[in-house]
Amino acid sequence: MSDSCDGCGRAVEDPLARRVRLQVDGSAVDDQRLCPTCFADWITRYEEQMSPKTESSTTSSDADIIVD
Repeated sequence: MSDSCDGCGRAVEDPLARRVRLQVDGSAVDDQRLCPTCFADWITRYEEQMSPKTESSTTSSDADIIVD
């Protein structure tokens, strides 16, 4: 059976397909069938978006602290 990749539209064979299913509180949010290349791209985007931001952008310096 061959279906198309939801990312690029190319034909994807079952042994090579990757399914990405996201659920929140049991409800489906996203369900995609991806070829290996699109799956790798999806993982990279996920890691970038879910990684913690650097502290330097959220931490204030001592010069920003006001003491009464």
